Amino acid sequence: MSSNITWHQALVSRQMRQTLNQHQSCILWFTGLSGAGKSTLAHRVEDLLFARHCRTYVFDGDNVRHGLCSDLGFSMQDRSENIRRVGEMSKLFLDAGVIALTAFISPFRRDREMVRSLVGDGDFIEIHCNASVEECEQRDVKGLYQKARRGEIPDFTGISSPYEAPLNPEIVVNTGRDSLDDCAAAILHYLEQHQKINPLNTQGAP
Repeated sequence: MSSNITWHQALVSRQMRQTLNQHQSCILWFTGLSGAGKSTLAHRVEDLLFARHCRTYVFDGDNVRHGLCSDLGFSMQDRSENIRRVGEMSKLFLDAGVIALTAFISPFRRDREMVRSLVGDGDFIEIHCNASVEECEQRDVKGLYQKARRGEIPDFTGISSPYEAPLNPEIVVNTGRDSLDDCAAAILHYLEQHQKINPLNTQGAP
């Protein structure tokens, strides 16, 4: 780490951006097994938020590894570094007044808690996409679980590498049982209840 750097304070503050956007910024951190529906749900929630004129961006696990994290593999150390980078990027989007949605397995609690520690209280909203290994394997169109069971994919979460479910997530959605729209509605309801976004048909900045 360089010691000859300082944080530059912008003239436009996070609060000013939130007032312009008429919603609060936050990080919606979707976590769960491969095939639990994290990306599908994150993009559905973004679609609904965008329809309400919210500023949003989804950090998708596969997309991030095409660029920002293209140099990382899937060892425990690389997975932690992957989450650290996404956490730091999400923190910047938080300051930009944006609702950042992240869809990553992020299997280790310590990595998720590290991201939580980067931001203020209420800024990190952990969403557990709860689906069993059996349910995820049934919907696995990529055939990743079969490859993992044959030993072709090492350190595969849920098969040869552990998944540490959140202990106290802000939101739990049963993606193995409930519909996509029901799960998305539960998340938007949480955001309304915690005054991150305005209820429908309500005017005024948060």
